Amino acid sequence: MLTSACTQDRDTSSAVIATAQADSNTTAPAVPADSSAQPQDTLAAIPAPVEETPIPDTAAYDYPGPRPLAGAILPQKRIIAYYGNLLSKRMGILGELPPEQMLQKLDEEVAKWNEADPETPVQPALHAIVVTAQGHPSAGGKYRLRMADKMIDDVLEIAKQRDAIVFLDIQVGQSTLQEEIPALEKYLKLPHVHLGIDPEFSMKRGGVPGRRVGTYDAEDINYATKYLADLAKEHNLPPKILVVHRFTQGMVTNTENITLRPEVQVVMHMDGWGGPVLKKDTYRAYIQKEPVQFTGFKIFYKNDLKKPPGRLMTPEELLSLDPKPLYIQYQ
Repeated sequence: MLTSACTQDRDTSSAVIATAQADSNTTAPAVPADSSAQPQDTLAAIPAPVEETPIPDTAAYDYPGPRPLAGAILPQKRIIAYYGNLLSKRMGILGELPPEQMLQKLDEEVAKWNEADPETPVQPALHAIVVTAQGHPSAGGKYRLRMADKMIDDVLEIAKQRDAIVFLDIQVGQSTLQEEIPALEKYLKLPHVHLGIDPEFSMKRGGVPGRRVGTYDAEDINYATKYLADLAKEHNLPPKILVVHRFTQGMVTNTENITLRPEVQVVMHMDGWGGPVLKKDTYRAYIQKEPVQFTGFKIFYKNDLKKPPGRLMTPEELLSLDPKPLYIQYQ
């Protein structure tokens, strides 16, 4: 079985405690206790991405669910995302390097994908963990820590340098999507901001995140897609994307009951580390068999090198998978 990098480095999320915003009664001195005090005009100043032309009705469309609406990113483009947390060098490439170096490295990956599949344009993305699972109860007793608005604003500013879309990722701990997603609404109302949810750290049956793998049911995913769909309809937004991490069968249950909506594109994302053979086997076992709609694949710059043959999978190898992943994440 594959494991995620966050499971292996169990103390990773604790690295951001001193500079992140937890529950409203946190005593962390580095951020304002009331996130609503953050300036709002910085959000409105971010330009909306240019809408994509929808797939013509006469074109072949082989994906589950409704055909894409105007402005949809998938399947017309492939998303290449850098993942992590700006406040931690251990949670992914997004925070490991200074922004300019990180963006230059992202440019290199984008160029590789454009060369490997010139028929599918690349959409760069930054995928930021904005609610981190914790190994202790924290102030609210929910084993999760919310990042300050400033970190999210910083990610949005960095993304503007490459016309990148942004994903906000949630590790709920013992909290719930019903509590965490609405807290991000002012960002999710932006046309280029999307959502990621990580079942690994959803401790619905209690317990400490990182000690065992958590789970989401179709009911949880349906809550997320309905919330996003309602936002899109209310604010006349292009379709949202929901990325769901997965590397075991139990991480997502009852996938046949997931409701696909025109306003939301669902990506089932293979999120385990290991050698190429193991990663491909995991993709076939848990993603290919239950793709839901679109599929994703993660490359770990460090953890994928830990065991023989000690190499990263290439774009050409990922393009040989069935179905071809349209969301590629680098950590």
